[in-house]
Amino acid sequence: MSKTNLEKAVFAGGCFWCMVKPFDTQPGIISVVAGYTGGHTVNPTYEEVCSETTGHTEAVEITFDPTIFSYQDLVEIYWQQTDPTDASGQFADRGSSYRPVIFYANEEQRVIAEKSKETLAESRRFKQPIVTEILPAMPFYPAEKYHQEYYKKNPLHYSRYRNGSGRAAFIEQTWK
Repeated sequence: MSKTNLEKAVFAGGCFWCMVKPFDTQPGIISVVAGYTGGHTVNPTYEEVCSETTGHTEAVEITFDPTIFSYQDLVEIYWQQTDPTDASGQFADRGSSYRPVIFYANEEQRVIAEKSKETLAESRRFKQPIVTEILPAMPFYPAEKYHQEYYKKNPLHYSRYRNGSGRAAFIEQTWK
C-alpha cells in the first residue's frame, strides 16, 4: 500500500463518537478522525460547535486505500449509520451541528454520493424524502483528543450512549 494511493472521505451523521467504529473496523481504512467541518471559523472547539454559532457539524474524516475499500463501499456504510430523512440532527442529537452531510473531495466522490442517494430514495426504504446534503469538502479540524476513538477508550459509556440515543435501535430496525 502506497501513501500516494490514499484518499479521504468526510461524513457527518450526528454524534461523531458513533460514526467512528463502523468505518474503523473495515479493511483498507488507515484512520478515522472525529472532528468538525462545514463552518466559518478556524479550529473550533467542541463547546463552540455545540453552541451552534460556528456553522460546523460533527464529522469523521476517513483516510482509506481505495484499492482495498472503495468510496462506494464507504458511502453504503454511511447510509446505514444515519437517518437520512432527518435534516435537523440525528437521533437524540438535535441542531445543525448534528446534521447529516456527505462532504465530497472531488467530482468522482460527488457523482458516487449523488447516485447512491438517488438509489436509496428509489428503494423506498424510507417513507420520508432523503434530505442528507452532499456538499464540497471544507477544512476539517480534528476534535479534541478525548473524543478520538471514544468507542475504544470508553466502551461502556459509548454503548449506553449509542443505545440511549435511539441510533442502535433505528439501525437494527431499518437495516437488519
